[in-house]
Amino acid sequence: MAAFRVDDEAVIWSASEDDRAGRPLLLLLHGYNSNEGDLFGLAPYLPLEPAIASLRAPIFTGYGHAWFPLMADGLERSIQAADASTDAIIDWLDRVAPNATGIGLLGFSQGGAMAMELLRRAPERFAFAVNLSGFALPGERDGDARLAELATPVFWGRGTADDVIIPEAIARTQEWLPRHAALDERIYEGLGHSIAERELADIQGFLRAQYASAA
Repeated sequence: MAAFRVDDEAVIWSASEDDRAGRPLLLLLHGYNSNEGDLFGLAPYLPLEPAIASLRAPIFTGYGHAWFPLMADGLERSIQAADASTDAIIDWLDRVAPNATGIGLLGFSQGGAMAMELLRRAPERFAFAVNLSGFALPGERDGDARLAELATPVFWGRGTADDVIIPEAIARTQEWLPRHAALDERIYEGLGHSIAERELADIQGFLRAQYASAA
């Protein structure tokens, strides 16, 4: 598979380069068939401590962008592409923010799966993750054991009426996450494949706790 690359020109920042200095970094990772502008709409509702960078996934779907093909189209192909996208994000960090500390991850749906992949690839590098309506991809990764040792905080929010993420993926994530992270799991009655106002309040609380503990 050809190498992927995060488009530097497509990244949306919440702060100028000068204003980012000395602040923690929060990466936003959108879902399938979406773009970097999607989750950036959450920025006004998030804590002020981090500089926020919303990335565009490298695969053009014809409408939006994706981090990997849908698993229904071939599991091995999806995992290989997710691995290549993980490479691309790590390369982008090395290129654009090599000295960044306190890096957090916030992903929706497929972006939530990518947040898990980044934790598994480089568990020492990321402080926490927020996985919204997302899941963990199957299989083992080299960083899984170290991630479990670190017990990195992970917020996992999902709705009972989400008919996009298949039950098998939810069950796999329910089994995997508590063994590899300090899990804050929230389930929202009647919520579909989206982010609710009440969920956003819980996300704010989780993020504030992470930044307070790092202060």
